Parts: sequence; C-alpha cells; structure tokens
Amino acid sequence: MKYYLVTGAAGFIGWRVSEFLLNEGRLVLGVDELNDAYDPLLKEWRLSQLKKYENFKFHRLNLCDLSALRLLFEIYPIEAVIHLAARAGVRKSVEDPWVYVESNITATLNLLSLMKEFGVSKMVLASTSSVYAGQKPPYHEELKVDTPLSPYAATKRGAELLAYTFHHLYGLDITVVRYFTVYGPAGRPDMSIFRFIKWIYEGKPIEIYGDGTQARDFTYIDDIAKGTLLALKPLGYEIINLGGGRNPVSINEVIEILERYLNKKAQRVYLPFHKADVKITWAEIEKAKNLLSWKPEITLEEGLKRTVEWALENIDLVRKVNL
Repeated sequence: MKYYLVTGAAGFIGWRVSEFLLNEGRLVLGVDELNDAYDPLLKEWRLSQLKKYENFKFHRLNLCDLSALRLLFEIYPIEAVIHLAARAGVRKSVEDPWVYVESNITATLNLLSLMKEFGVSKMVLASTSSVYAGQKPPYHEELKVDTPLSPYAATKRGAELLAYTFHHLYGLDITVVRYFTVYGPAGRPDMSIFRFIKWIYEGKPIEIYGDGTQARDFTYIDDIAKGTLLALKPLGYEIINLGGGRNPVSINEVIEILERYLNKKAQRVYLPFHKADVKITWAEIEKAKNLLSWKPEITLEEGLKRTVEWALENIDLVRKVNL
C-alpha cells in the first residue's frame, strides 16, 4: 500500500484530514515542522491523537529543506500529496511577509518538483478565500483574483499559479481547494472562535477588530475534511471553493451563540478594523456540488455547540494555550 503524504499534519485541517484517512484504514505519512506560528501545545495535542494509530507515520520536517524532503520520497511510496501546511493569518503576514513566501511558495515548489521527479501525479492544494479580496460576493472560482490585500493572500495565490504551471508542463493532477473560515474542535488559537471561547470562559474582554458586523462564511472542520478527501479524484487542474455556501454570519452573531452555549456574557472590546482584512467572505459552492458531490452538512449552531463542548472537555489545555 502507498502512503498519503499529509503536510501540516499537526495543523487544524491536517489533523482532521489525517484522522479521516486513518479511520478508513489508509496509510498516512504526516509531516509538520511544529513551528511556533501559534502555541505548539495545540499542535502537540493533535499529533498525540494521530500517533495512536498504527497506520500513521510522522516526520518533523521543514518543507523548505529540499534534501530532507527528497529522502521521504525516496523512502516511502506515495499515492498522493495533500498539501495543507502553510503560514496562515492575514495580520501576521503583514508583519513578516518573508516567512510566508518561504512557507507558502518555496515549500509548494519543492513538493511539486519532487512529485514530478518521483512520478507522483496527484496533489490536493489548500488555498484560501482571502484570494477573493476586492471582489463582490458571493465568490465563484472564475473571478479574477489579482488584488490580494495581504502577503498571506498573495503567497497562497502564488502557490495556486505554480501548481497550474506544473500541471501544464508535466501533467500533474492538482485540485486547489479554497477554504472559507474553517472552525471546530481543536481549532487554531489565532482565529476568532477559539479566542472568543477562551476569553468568555475566563471572563476576560474579547477583542474584536472593527464593529463586529464583518461577516464570514463559517465552515465546520468535518465538512472541510470530507471535501478535501473528495478532491483526491482525478480532475486535471481545478479550483474549487469549500465553504458554508449559506448567508455569511457576523462576528457579533457568533459571539451571541457562544454566550448561549457557555452560559456567560462576553465583555466586548472593539478595536480598529485592519486594512488587510476583508469585510465579508461568501462561497459559491455549485462547482463543489457538481464535481465532488459535496455540500456542507453541519450548521453553524451545531458546529459551535460541538466546538464549545470540546473546549469544556479539554479546558485545562485551552487555558494553557497562549494567544
């Protein structure tokens, strides 16, 4: 049997995608550098869950290290690459764009080069709704996305373009999945929902950039993982949105739902809106329905309920995580 190479396996989406594969009895080769882009405590917790599976192998590795990455391709027979490793976060990318170029472009180029060299034809490449900045929602895949508002969005778009080049030149089969505001249990602590739950539980003021009316197309992690795995089918080169596909929900509304499930009122502190952020994200998902037979199943209410339940069950971990 061949391995599915999952990059960013200790990350939020990489962890859940790996679990889905492992539960299907697949062999998973997980790679992650376990950097400190956010508190590694959460990455270590996710990795500990994956290491319970006999069909999981893990290597701590920086994808920018081409020689080390080549060794993996030499040692393990690889069925497909699910490339989920990236530097994420709009605001942080403004502060340090160089690390985003390395993590999101150089790492992708290394993987594509090795796929060509070792005859691995399939990649699912994670991208982001941030590339749609400046466009009118709802966002569909044919929109011209050449006005990125952050180095994060620019580097993710760069990775998409590199992937197309390798498809065109060498016939690699690459499906780009653009994720829309993914949330759920063990989610990223640099994103709003994890932070809001922690702050509300601890009775600390929650920080909101803008007036809270900015809205997102929130998508539950299990729906995202299922869509990612469906994207392993041969498609040539396609870009596909994976999002809630419903009317976007404001940050203020999300806080109200969390207050109800935590049975606590939030102390809200409104900060200036960041110019690299977008006011709204909203996915058009007809292409996912048609090509992947995929649509989201978990409502925001249910997803937030599950997220709060996980946080309360793991409250010692949540309280230890530095934001």
